[in-house]
Amino acid sequence: MSAPELSVLIVNWNTREMTLECLRSLYAETSTTDFECILVDNGSHDGSAEAIAAEFPQVRLMAESENHGFAKANNLAAEIARGEYLLLLNSDTLVLDGAIDRLMDFARANPDAKVWGGRTVFGDGSLNIGSAWGQLTPWSAFCFGSGLSLLKVNAFDPEAMRGWDRSTERQVDIVSGCFFLMKRAFWNELGGFDLSFFMYGEEAELCARARKARAEPRVTPDATIVHYGGASATSKWQSRYYVLAAKIALARKHLGEGSANWIRRFFVSGVGLRSFGYRALAALTGKGRRQAEVWTEVWNRREGWQNGKPPSS
Repeated sequence: MSAPELSVLIVNWNTREMTLECLRSLYAETSTTDFECILVDNGSHDGSAEAIAAEFPQVRLMAESENHGFAKANNLAAEIARGEYLLLLNSDTLVLDGAIDRLMDFARANPDAKVWGGRTVFGDGSLNIGSAWGQLTPWSAFCFGSGLSLLKVNAFDPEAMRGWDRSTERQVDIVSGCFFLMKRAFWNELGGFDLSFFMYGEEAELCARARKARAEPRVTPDATIVHYGGASATSKWQSRYYVLAAKIALARKHLGEGSANWIRRFFVSGVGLRSFGYRALAALTGKGRRQAEVWTEVWNRREGWQNGKPPSS
């Protein structure tokens, strides 16, 4: 059997129905690309592995007994992949209008990018800006710590790349891991994901190494998918916890200990500001109670995320 052109890698953890919908859209909307699908089930307890095997026997299913996290699960899938290209596709996505075929065309037309991505929308069709990001800097961390990023303008929230509606092709710092294309040879050259990142930040760190290897990541609006977002996170506070821990680890690895310490301080300030601010808002107006609960939980657990410890339940 000849090797496929593309290996689609999907990681699932307790998102059975979303994953089945994702797979249905993958096979329905991909017609011109010869591909295989490798799916790692991270020890789900919702019957995911059995349901996937029953409906999609063509999927190469790796039914694991434990939750490896996003990074290790993708590395495991990449080890057995046969395609020239690897596409990381989140389980909480839907492929629209031949998006994967279009992304493959884009990659062939822009080989120097070495990392390619598309555009993401929410389930209602509104823009999901999370398809691409700017890199973490001390300035972006200061904006978070001072509350300036809450103004949601690009000058004070540069990582979000605000003011760009993702409707044009563009070079970016980071392509989201929810829809992330790279040649398998380049993935192997880089060594795949850094396993010190369990959830969130993996693609930012990989893109940092890719850029050092002269990659110029690019995204195209012609390849659009639905990305619901956060389906595998057990709570809002946990997702924020993991993001903060990952960004501090990213800073330590790529920006140096001095910058990382300042970024850590800015993050502590920003979390404390949000916890206090939303609690005050809730007390005075009754609004923002949920945000107050989330940010106060993150604040109370600050010792853990500052030091990269996994959150306790």
